[in-house]
Amino acid sequence: MTSKKLSIENLTFQATKIDVSNHILTITLNRPEKKNALNNVMMNEINYALAYAKQERGIRVVIIAAEGDVFCAGADLNRKQEESNVPRLEGSDDISLSIRHLYKPVICKIQGSVHAGALLMVTNCTHAIAVQSAKFSAPEILRGVWPHMVMAGLFRVMPKRVGLDFCMRGQAIDANKAQEWGLINESVTSEALDDTVAKLAKDLASLAPGTMQFGLEAYVNQDNMNFDEALPYLGKKSAETFAGPDAKEGISAFLEKREPKWD
Repeated sequence: MTSKKLSIENLTFQATKIDVSNHILTITLNRPEKKNALNNVMMNEINYALAYAKQERGIRVVIIAAEGDVFCAGADLNRKQEESNVPRLEGSDDISLSIRHLYKPVICKIQGSVHAGALLMVTNCTHAIAVQSAKFSAPEILRGVWPHMVMAGLFRVMPKRVGLDFCMRGQAIDANKAQEWGLINESVTSEALDDTVAKLAKDLASLAPGTMQFGLEAYVNQDNMNFDEALPYLGKKSAETFAGPDAKEGISAFLEKREPKWD
């Protein structure tokens, strides 16, 4: 990943829309005529926006949303590409890794169905809120292939047997089942989606940003450890957190009976 200072000024995002306000960066998939299928331009723009969000201390939360009736249909099998002046970042090809290593809250705002490789975004975000009408599927087996990469995120949020059946049969599940199986946090009416996600993002953005980032990094790191390794690692991180500026401000605010002021 480049160490050069990133900017979103004077860039033309062709396959996405980018908005920053109130410490929240929103990436909106914007190929509704193609069911927001992921082509190289869209993937690069998402990765660039995520790298920018990681760089900017003032950005505390990321929302991934979409235009149209489908959230994302997975990879675009049509190789014809659009033009974009968004720089390509070396080593940032995989959106799921960019999300996982952002170490900031990322909310998938799911206004329509999610298929195939799009599940990588949903399973690696910290939160996923979907409309009740949304469907979720890993249909690869129906085409004679297998959702190999999807499994990396899928089995970190879904029970193994139901996740395996989900991959083996390729059949869509509804939002209620997706919530029951841990694929999403909550299913809501289409009318409630905007307010639900906005409140969640506002709540997360109001919390200690440094500690949030530090804690999410520790979460990702310990996820790959066995228990005997994780416990001492997390003990060390806990001590570092208590010595940090967010904890000092948070504890002082509690003792002084005031709201904390985060930098």
